[in-house]
Amino acid sequence: MPRAAAPLTRQAEDYLKAIHVLEREGAAAGTNDIAARLGIAAASASGMLRRLARLGLVTVERYKGARLTPAGKREALLLIRRHRVIETYLVRRLGFVGDEVHEEAERLEHAASDALIERMADALGHPTRDPHGAPIPAARAATRAATRKGAR
Repeated sequence: MPRAAAPLTRQAEDYLKAIHVLEREGAAAGTNDIAARLGIAAASASGMLRRLARLGLVTVERYKGARLTPAGKREALLLIRRHRVIETYLVRRLGFVGDEVHEEAERLEHAASDALIERMADALGHPTRDPHGAPIPAARAATRAATRKGAR
């Protein structure tokens, strides 16, 4: 599945995931909420939100926070899929356990190609849950979710 035209930095990818999680917990993701989640200063979060908005991945409303655009949601779901497939592979095939699997997957998700992730998923029989029980978005789910949101 194709990703954004220009590669995103690791930090930008982390913002998209954080915004996705915050949106799922309720309303728009406020700058302070994002900063707290990522362990950074609110001023840094403001700057990255402006960059993500220029890339068409988020919309930002003053005093209301950030929301993912359909393209941003697609990217966030792809990142979450990458992370969870990697975690599952590390546990099932390489014997990783406990906390070490999350940190390792966090590093690898930013470097692994889409082709590698799909081969890992195929080798695992296309799992639907990661080792922690969280759902793994299907490869096509990101596109469908973005399409549904854009159709509203």
